[in-house]
Amino acid sequence: MPVNPDINYTAVLPEICLTVTGLVVMMYDAFARESRRWAGLIVLGGLGLAAYGVWRWVGLSPGSSFNGMLVTDPMRTAFAFVLLLVAALSALLAMPTFGHQSKSGGEYFALLTFATVGMLLIAGAGDLAMLFLGIEILSIASYAMAGFRRNDLRSNEAAVKYFILGSFSTGFLVYGMALVYGATRTTNLKTIQIVVQNGNLTSESLLLTGAALMLVGLCFKAAAAPFHLWAPDVYQGAPTPVTAFMAAGPKAAAFVALLRVFAEMFPAEAGALHQTWTLILATVAVLSMVIGNVVAIVQDDIKRMLAYSSVAHAGYAMLGVIVGDWKATLFYLAGYAVMTMGAFAVVAYVAREDDRQTLILDYAGLGFQAPGAAVALAVFLLALGGLPLTAGFMGKFVLFREVWQGGYAELVVVAVLNSAVSLYYYLRPIVTMFFQEGRQNEDELPDLPWTLTTVLSVTLAAVFYLGVFPEPILAGLTRKVASAPAGELPRATPLPRAVPGR
Repeated sequence: MPVNPDINYTAVLPEICLTVTGLVVMMYDAFARESRRWAGLIVLGGLGLAAYGVWRWVGLSPGSSFNGMLVTDPMRTAFAFVLLLVAALSALLAMPTFGHQSKSGGEYFALLTFATVGMLLIAGAGDLAMLFLGIEILSIASYAMAGFRRNDLRSNEAAVKYFILGSFSTGFLVYGMALVYGATRTTNLKTIQIVVQNGNLTSESLLLTGAALMLVGLCFKAAAAPFHLWAPDVYQGAPTPVTAFMAAGPKAAAFVALLRVFAEMFPAEAGALHQTWTLILATVAVLSMVIGNVVAIVQDDIKRMLAYSSVAHAGYAMLGVIVGDWKATLFYLAGYAVMTMGAFAVVAYVAREDDRQTLILDYAGLGFQAPGAAVALAVFLLALGGLPLTAGFMGKFVLFREVWQGGYAELVVVAVLNSAVSLYYYLRPIVTMFFQEGRQNEDELPDLPWTLTTVLSVTLAAVFYLGVFPEPILAGLTRKVASAPAGELPRATPLPRAVPGR
């Protein structure tokens, strides 16, 4: 039989590698009798092989495969490395909590692996069907991870809320995709772009309605206001390693999807449609920044505070979607990922395995009891607020510069003012750690395990490297997309017209 040249298994080698890794972990979990300490190491090995596959094979073979369902371009390659780094840090962060459980520890690492497969599929989605497949793989694994502590009522509540609200958002997303297909007669993102540019729509109102419903579903995944109400409760109730993963990985994947869908469906050439969606996305960005930062001020639980901080950072990142600049958005999200993963590593250390010490008051005197962890948390919080010489400052500078040059100066002003407001609640835990006495009956904190030490070392190094030496990363991204117009996504060869039935 002749081989279809469009069937390119090299393009999905990272996903295949991680799928096999997840199956191996499940078999190991089924036959292991005592601790599951090797499960995390197996996952780290699989993630390393997947990263090598992205660098060695996927990144060197641009194009599309599987009838346009999967695309390989610089955006997919760059985001894949960020997503794999988040997964590796999440595995290290979870090993002290789940790596020594005798019954279900391996299940967590298998779920983490499958969730990473979903994120990678989202990063390379060239079709609405592939995008939906990746989101569902990620979502189902995330639901189970949020409720992983079956005997913890808070974890159960977080899982139920996340599942119910997530199911509603998926319904909006799928219905929106169906309407977009009805308006354009295709589900291929590149073909949708050509149809929109040429005005060959069956109904413009149908397209706008479908895009609005898709925006609801994707903003839910990104925890952007006003679709963020699940985030504080789920972040607080889920185990801290799960919260760290959800705050960094799925958020980055959601913004890849937003870039794929809205920056390609409504480019500047779309005219009025582009202006309409720019206004809508700007409204979402402003709401996310204002609501996230203002409500975070009154939070007494550090996990809820970081949840509202995540909502605010979704607003900042949304500015990159508005101007269609995936490079600045990637750089910002990479910095946010390492900062938030490092912060949650300290939260996991203080909260212990049962997550019972998550109030900001629980950090009183931490600067004297565990100075290394306290200093690290202070650095991460200040970096999230935009401290110079850190990834937070440089990420905002790069992103805001692109937005300013794109003609959205008023959005930059709003973002800068919100960044100033955020410093208030970021400084609150720092004051508590270094200027308040600890509780008299507080147990002594254990020594930092090597896994958390590794996470803190990697994230601290990344925070300062991205803040002090951003040029190599930015230059590498620029070289890879030298053939694409500045501030736009790489374009594939346009199709002459829509393909009915796709």
